Amino acid sequence: MAKYNTIDEYINAQAHPQAELLQEMRKAILDAVPDAEETINYGLPAFSLVKNGKSNEQIMIGAFKNHVAIYPHPTTIVKFEKELSKFKQGKGSIQFPLDKPIPNKLIEKMVKYRKKLIQSELKQ
Repeated sequence: MAKYNTIDEYINAQAHPQAELLQEMRKAILDAVPDAEETINYGLPAFSLVKNGKSNEQIMIGAFKNHVAIYPHPTTIVKFEKELSKFKQGKGSIQFPLDKPIPNKLIEKMVKYRKKLIQSELKQ
């Protein structure tokens, strides 16, 4: 597995259409949380939703042969279970097929929800 230092490096190394779909997902995440910190975690693009966020305070995305995926945290998947029912899910991930539009508005809603949940957990 290649080692990437930035999200741009990761995305630029991907094939078409994965690279374009990842850029869409990245935009949706940053539209939802403009101050998200971009990093690489577990070899994948990650977005810390709070300053210096640990891995459980991040949302990650990734490219694969037959899909792109988002890792929003299991609590977020449960919260949006109905809206996500048409997408294949893996362990903590939601898989989006390469030949279908990315549900950008749904991604934005999930990211905002996850950030709000993290902030409430940090206050406790």
